[in-house]
Amino acid sequence: MKDLYIIGAGGFGREVAWIVERINSIKPTWNLKGFIDDNETLWGNTEGEYHVFGGCEYLSALEDVYAVCAVGSSNVRKKIIEKLKDTSVKFATLVDPSVLYSNSVKIGEGAIVCAGTIITVDVNIGDHVIVNLDCTIGHDAVIDDFVTIYPSVNVSGNVLIGECSELGTGTQIIQGKKVISNTIIGAGAIVVKDCLESGTYVGSPAKKIK
Repeated sequence: MKDLYIIGAGGFGREVAWIVERINSIKPTWNLKGFIDDNETLWGNTEGEYHVFGGCEYLSALEDVYAVCAVGSSNVRKKIIEKLKDTSVKFATLVDPSVLYSNSVKIGEGAIVCAGTIITVDVNIGDHVIVNLDCTIGHDAVIDDFVTIYPSVNVSGNVLIGECSELGTGTQIIQGKKVISNTIIGAGAIVVKDCLESGTYVGSPAKKIK
């Protein structure tokens, strides 16, 4: 079994620990050591059943370990991973055992795919992407690096989601649309046109707000 640390000791971090436990219940894979968090007030605490050891400096000093970043903010997650890029830390890809996906789906390193999600065929999911609970992603969709997809999002076929974008809970994107990098789609929005300017889009149909 491979030693694994979860970066981010918040609520989603505890959910990711549950994914690891579910994976191990089917096939022992990960020796989950505990949490890493740059918030010094958490060091030495216990979150759920797991210890918070320290920050990224603690992690970067270790050898032969894996990590996964359970921080919801796409841009913060990218900054954390960039701090670790010149270390020996390797990144785990975690897919809950309940996820349905075909052999033609590609999932990048450091990605997290949560329970109840369905990913169909010829989908490309980039590095350090988070796909939260109960999402669907249709054929030929491309999800770039560091995207965060919150619970119950429906991404239709041939959709492109640019790097570091975030899709709020319950978002729906119809087929063939493009969401440019560094875009936030508000919870419950319905995207029926390309989002070609970075910013925040809300409503049905989704419109950019100033």
